[in-house]
Amino acid sequence: MKPPYVLPIVADIVRSGISAVEGITFTGHSVCPVCGGDLTGYDTKRKQFAHLITKNGLETMYVDIRRFRCRTCRQICYADEPFYPDTRIGSVIIDLCIAFSMTMPVYRVPAYLAAMGIHVDRSSCRLYVRHISGCYVRTNTRYIDENGTSGIHLPLSVLTLSSLAITHPEGSGLSESEVISACGSPSAPRKAKNFPLPLKRWVNRDNLW
Repeated sequence: MKPPYVLPIVADIVRSGISAVEGITFTGHSVCPVCGGDLTGYDTKRKQFAHLITKNGLETMYVDIRRFRCRTCRQICYADEPFYPDTRIGSVIIDLCIAFSMTMPVYRVPAYLAAMGIHVDRSSCRLYVRHISGCYVRTNTRYIDENGTSGIHLPLSVLTLSSLAITHPEGSGLSESEVISACGSPSAPRKAKNFPLPLKRWVNRDNLW
């Protein structure tokens, strides 16, 4: 099958936003999500944020997430992070999977991501679209309608990160709060009944999985 064509400018916009997150340490927190108790520092964990396709093969981007222990219930919890709960890849990558699945069968999505230089295997893509689109509210995951420039949907989280990366002062990286805000605080608790996206576009597409 012929690889899909994606305009280079679109691929650059997407990759610039994703690449800007590399190496950031996320430390922001409030209270224990289990009991509301005070938190104390525990350790820092490195997480994979994205897998980029380069001339030298796959390159993994990492971020560091501070972990805390509750003084009351002793539960271990993470700082606010750009990840959906129970996932192993950055939320903006999953947003792209969901956005693309709105206009094409899910099995084609990994090929379009690869054309942008992003690697997500087919089974993971199906899992993310099913799990995330059905379980979590995204307050900022609005989708750009098809147009003559890109011909595909792009999530606001990706566009916001890209805009921040382009307009940020040279020599200074994005702050953790900017990234969390752009991603819509994906680690915050969500309720499926409030999901703002047009889920009817994919709920009856089981034959495409």
